[in-house]
Amino acid sequence: MNRMSWFNAVSLTLGFAFLYIPMVILVIFSFNESKLVTVWAGFSTKWYGELLQNDAFLNAAWVTLKVAVFSSTMATVLGTIAAYVLVRGGRFMGRTLFSGMIYAPLVMPEVITGLSLLLLFIGIGLDRGVLTIVLAHTTFSMCYVSVVVSSRLVSFDRSLEEAALDLGCSPAEAFRLVTLPIIAPAVISGWLLAFTLSLDDLVIASFTSGPAATTLPIKIFSAVRLGVSPEINALSTIMISIVTVGVITASLVTKHHVARQKREEQAAVRA
Repeated sequence: MNRMSWFNAVSLTLGFAFLYIPMVILVIFSFNESKLVTVWAGFSTKWYGELLQNDAFLNAAWVTLKVAVFSSTMATVLGTIAAYVLVRGGRFMGRTLFSGMIYAPLVMPEVITGLSLLLLFIGIGLDRGVLTIVLAHTTFSMCYVSVVVSSRLVSFDRSLEEAALDLGCSPAEAFRLVTLPIIAPAVISGWLLAFTLSLDDLVIASFTSGPAATTLPIKIFSAVRLGVSPEINALSTIMISIVTVGVITASLVTKHHVARQKREEQAAVRA
């Protein structure tokens, strides 16, 4: 096994430092006693208490969570179906166009996507609000779910499905009882990815949100333009914690599923 060279070690250290040191500083100063975010005046959790009394931030957080849950769920369902069609559907008329439409949001600038959706909603007379944000987030996050699930379906052993069909399962039952449990880690990862993308989105939400539906990134961006406050640091720390817990949970679920699958394969070999 090759040992890591000093150049690779230094590059890796600098890369991680560039990415995570600003987050660590943000978390530390969220517990700052002083209202000045750049002057440390002692440890305090009062800004978290102030945050819980800020109705504007709380309402924006509630809207963001609703949008993230609904859009990630819809994106997971649609993205999984799209991935299954692309991988298992073979060649059919319009396949190239279909795959291009699925993957277009991956390379499309968010400004173009947001403006296009805005013009669509105006054209059909749909008032901007929570529904339009959910539809917009589903549109751009579905492609990420499709990519994740497709990569798992490509390496999937189809003989398991064929065995289920030979034993009398219908195609729908084979998918529900065999395929879906095996690709479940990819589906869960796709959902978490879509959830994280929805929580983080600012550009598309700014085009598709209305006065009665303001997401948390929009609220934070508006507040930061007037100056960074310790409440924003506390709010950002909470968001970082939520994302971290989600990533760790997904990793543990995936490892547990892989370990269980290996145990079942070893038991089948012994049998």
